[in-house]
Amino acid sequence: MPKLKTHRAAAKRYKVTGTGKITRRHAGIGHLLQHKSESRKRKIFGDVVISETHEKLISKELPYKKYAR
Repeated sequence: MPKLKTHRAAAKRYKVTGTGKITRRHAGIGHLLQHKSESRKRKIFGDVVISETHEKLISKELPYKKYAR
């Protein structure tokens, strides 16, 4: 059986927690921050767990996510 290849773009965008959950960054924090409120920016910073609807799709791109740590 051949080895599966990890989708490298997905590997750079998503991180796997110790319990196996997949996290991602919020959108909208790259630039144009001066007009956004401080509370809005605080909510955007930090990671969030991906939704259940995307979990199956992203798991296909990260075949060895169990060994990520």
